[in-house]
Amino acid sequence: MTAVPVPDPAATPRSVAEAVAVQEELRSRVDLVGPGPTEPATVAGLDVAYAASGDLLAAAVTVLDARTLAVVDRAVSVGRPAFGYVPGLFAFRELPALLDALDRLRIRPDLLVCDGHGLAHPRRFGLACHLGVVTGLPSIGVGKTPLVGEWTPLGVQRGAWSALRDGGEVVGRVLRTRDGVRPVFVSVGHRMSLDNAVARVLASTPRYRLPETTRTADRLCRDALTAAELGAAAEHRAAAEHRAAAEHRAAAEHRAAAEHRAATEHRAAADLGAATEHGTAAEPRTATRRPGGR
Repeated sequence: MTAVPVPDPAATPRSVAEAVAVQEELRSRVDLVGPGPTEPATVAGLDVAYAASGDLLAAAVTVLDARTLAVVDRAVSVGRPAFGYVPGLFAFRELPALLDALDRLRIRPDLLVCDGHGLAHPRRFGLACHLGVVTGLPSIGVGKTPLVGEWTPLGVQRGAWSALRDGGEVVGRVLRTRDGVRPVFVSVGHRMSLDNAVARVLASTPRYRLPETTRTADRLCRDALTAAELGAAAEHRAAAEHRAAAEHRAAAEHRAAAEHRAATEHRAAADLGAATEHGTAAEPRTATRRPGGR
């Protein structure tokens, strides 16, 4: 019996069908039990910003001290989206850049907090699951808006939550992180329990709706994208100036060559005229004798 090859979780698929097949295959590797670290020393936020054109992105990872929420390490990676814009397959667009940014860190985080979803995904394999499986690190997803699921109304106080259900299955929790403020959508990515994921989100939201991990990574990727766009604009201007200078030099050389040819032709014509005049002046005269004699 021929063994079916196991897909590389970090590889970029060549088609939508292949991407879906990879998600279907890899989701069996996800650890949804955990419980994961209850007192991590460091937590990392991951986020990606896109240029308006959609053909440039900046991925950022910030590592925070889990107790003080101070940033202790950071890294960015700027590049092109690795896959097309297909809902449910965003992980394939962002994964290579995020992995590159993670590789640039000096500190290996204890927990990944993704701006996106984990289990709360149509195929139960969102970005948080994918990153967790690839890196082996505990991971959770914290989404600003839902990708799937329904929930019952929850209380207005911080810490209130409601189960996020999709097709009768609990895929996450709708969590209020600030009194009277819109909730976030928490789901397990890898090697975490849902209870622990919610506890870690509340621990990282002392002042704002979104975790400090997401807020710091969001600022970093936006700054990196702006710098990349400014750099690209400067390179474009420099290239345009170089082309203009080259065209100016070529035009000047063309004019100089034309002037040289004209001068050469003028001298040649002058020399020819002078030679013709000299030849005419040097011709001997023949005497004409009148008819008749002595």
